[in-house]
Amino acid sequence: MGKTLAGKVALVTGGSRGLGAAIAKRLAQDGAAVALTYTSSPQKADEVVLAIEAAGGKALALAADSADVEAVKHAVAETVNTLGRLDILVNNAGVIAFGLIDQFSMDQFDRLVAVNIKGVFVATQEAIRHMGEGGRIIMIGSVSSDSTAFAGVSVYALTKGAIASFTRGLARDLAPRGITVNNIQPGPIETDMNPAEGDFADGLKKITALGRYGQSDEVAGLVSYLASPEAAFVTGANLKIDGGFTA
Repeated sequence: MGKTLAGKVALVTGGSRGLGAAIAKRLAQDGAAVALTYTSSPQKADEVVLAIEAAGGKALALAADSADVEAVKHAVAETVNTLGRLDILVNNAGVIAFGLIDQFSMDQFDRLVAVNIKGVFVATQEAIRHMGEGGRIIMIGSVSSDSTAFAGVSVYALTKGAIASFTRGLARDLAPRGITVNNIQPGPIETDMNPAEGDFADGLKKITALGRYGQSDEVAGLVSYLASPEAAFVTGANLKIDGGFTA
């Protein structure tokens, strides 16, 4: 396969591990130079950079908590200053907290909103200042915005529902500039923080049509497609990749 993203520069927020790391590596594999942000895992971020470089790619790790407006702005600026441009933004950074509404603390609520909504807004607003025709904004949302399989997900679902709506509105706003905006909504995906084994996972697999957790590389493949020239006519879409979890 050719390098479909050769000459492009991507920024992946929360790219030091799990889904974000898989996305960063896949975009680099497809030819993009990749910047990735991290909050508390500098070693993991460095490992992703080294893996990309060992495969012949170019990568940059940047410390930036997505709840910190100035840090997010700096990450976008440093990506452009170091790698020369910005074509693809993957808003992957996110946090999750479960709890019934009457037990949910204001600190938990503020953190979810700061990272899952405000951080996405700031990164997007800054990124589009540098994007031209063919730019790509790709959100990593959740099937929780459409369907909740158990109690205690309401506040998390609220934040991911906001991203789904933001995607549709942005697609209209940015279409005249040739920038597409899409939202990937994963279901149960295996990561180090969300293992595919155990009682919790077994319960989710029972209500997933394919009977298994998805893999980070499978989500990264969908990101790669949306970032590619082949997806030029896809915008404003909320695309589930959930193994039939919500079927």
